Amino acid sequence: MVYDVLFYRKMKLTVMVFNNLVLGIQMVTFNLICVLVSLFAGGLLQGEIDWPTFRGPQGNGVAVGSAPVSWNADARDGEIEGVLWQVDVPGLGHSSPVISGDRIFLVTAVASDGKAPLKVGPGGRPEAAEDNGEQSWLLICYDKHTGKEIWRRTAHRGIPRATRHAKATHANTSVVVSGDCVVAFFGSEGIYCYDFEGGLRWSRDLGVINISKYGIGWGYASSPAVYSDRVALVCDDPAKPFLVLLNLKDGKEVWRVSRENICERNWSTPFIHSEPERTQIVVNGWPWVVSYDLKTGQEFWRIRGGGDNPVPTPFEANGWIYLTSAHGGLSPIYVVRPDATGDISPAEDKSSNEGMVWSTPRGGCYMSTPVVCGDYLILGNSNGVVRCFHAVTGERLYEKRLGANAGIISSLVVADDRVYCASENGTVYVLEVGPEFKLLAENRMGQPCFATPAISNGVIFVRTTEKLVAIQ
Repeated sequence: MVYDVLFYRKMKLTVMVFNNLVLGIQMVTFNLICVLVSLFAGGLLQGEIDWPTFRGPQGNGVAVGSAPVSWNADARDGEIEGVLWQVDVPGLGHSSPVISGDRIFLVTAVASDGKAPLKVGPGGRPEAAEDNGEQSWLLICYDKHTGKEIWRRTAHRGIPRATRHAKATHANTSVVVSGDCVVAFFGSEGIYCYDFEGGLRWSRDLGVINISKYGIGWGYASSPAVYSDRVALVCDDPAKPFLVLLNLKDGKEVWRVSRENICERNWSTPFIHSEPERTQIVVNGWPWVVSYDLKTGQEFWRIRGGGDNPVPTPFEANGWIYLTSAHGGLSPIYVVRPDATGDISPAEDKSSNEGMVWSTPRGGCYMSTPVVCGDYLILGNSNGVVRCFHAVTGERLYEKRLGANAGIISSLVVADDRVYCASENGTVYVLEVGPEFKLLAENRMGQPCFATPAISNGVIFVRTTEKLVAIQ
């Protein structure tokens, strides 16, 4: 009897210990699941959402996830709202923020003597800025979450080898990040490849690249494009225009093709489009838009005509390649099939052909690159007008003017069916994607916006003429 009682008590104790152990494991498991869910929701386990090049991961201006709609970053316009952090950026540059992991990369040009001038507001007279003194071309690395500067490097210091337009800067291009390489190209001041800690891996001087019109240098603005271990650079100096492909590892030249009799001037960033059949470099330009074979530099297709000051960058959407340009009377939009070959210029009485899905001679952009979201192509113009076309059929859906002096110089970006239009008047306009014009918000930045915003992990990063601002 005593033995049975002791045995019963031991068994009861064992069962209690076992139950408590199971309960403890369940609680730990539950808490761990909660933590994991929290981490996933916060974007930690899934990793930082990168914006590794001009206009984002695919070069099309489309962000992963959402972004804020309303905020105020102008202390003169009431209480600051929605600003996660903001930091002063030295010098002057229209370079857009580029994001990889927890780091932001930005380039700027700092004048050694005084503040660099910048023409703001309507009026784009063909004049060069009086900013030809010594400059320092900087690459700056910031912490994405705090805005703290991690490091800065002076890529080049000296007298500019070409002038710039009064509304441009000596640092218009954005860097591109590939793997642990950060590539910055300053046109006449050379190309530089750094590692993530600011160590210089290689650099190259490609000579003077004076993108000019009327004999006046308007400044270099074409950002580098990277695919695999190749870097594509467009150098459309009217005197000797060329496209060059470099090896990302050491900067050595793979091939170079002349663009004489093809392009007289161009400020557009090249677009690299890859499919199993072929990989092509699509280059805007005037009087020809041309696609080149990445492997050999041989031509795939071309389009004649367009605006005579090409700035917008080609991009892919809906499986097609979208292009636009303006100035000089024409402002076309072209939508091209990636497998096009030969001269696919549309006939005067036609809007499509075997290589062209659709086109229109009017309605395109001068400075800003448009964006496609679903069935809608949205364009912003330097005169403050936004237009919307059906991206598949080419039907014009609306044309509306934003606020006073709302010059759209920066390219458009989109997140969660909302389009962000950063304006020269210091306002970021937010539009709802759809067949009708719907303005959701007018957000004050306090300073003009020429650079294209970046979006990462629900935060929009806006560079103004003097600051870098993170909005959450």
